[in-house]
Amino acid sequence: MTVAADVVTAVGPMAGAGTSGLALTNGLVLLAGLRGSDRVKLDRDKAGVLGIGLGILSSTADTVIGQFSDGAAQVPTSLIQGGAFGDITMGGTALALTVTIFLFRWKKLIIPAFLGTGAGVIYSQAGGAWAIGQNLVLMTAGAVGAL
Repeated sequence: MTVAADVVTAVGPMAGAGTSGLALTNGLVLLAGLRGSDRVKLDRDKAGVLGIGLGILSSTADTVIGQFSDGAAQVPTSLIQGGAFGDITMGGTALALTVTIFLFRWKKLIIPAFLGTGAGVIYSQAGGAWAIGQNLVLMTAGAVGAL
């Protein structure tokens, strides 16, 4: 995780693209970890956190990566809020998704990474306490990107 944070921090000022550049870099670090890299070692928690970071950062970008994260958010939202589980709010969806990411043992790390990407978008839609973490990430990314 330290390597991923160092890469994102180092590229932020050079990219000059703010959250879009950081979202792209975060996605590349996540992809490198998923594909197998000597420098990025992922486990369930790191894949989930990087996925959440990708979802939060790309939710502000009106690009292809933003459309990917929006699509990743629609999958769990439609499954959880589809009526089979009752009247679930966005806050309940965010909570269920977070529990699903971090409490199960996943054999394939792509699953917590994908769910985390959707969770990052859902946190902003849920508002309340969920938006506090999202706002913190976006303010930090804005500060790093402005350096």
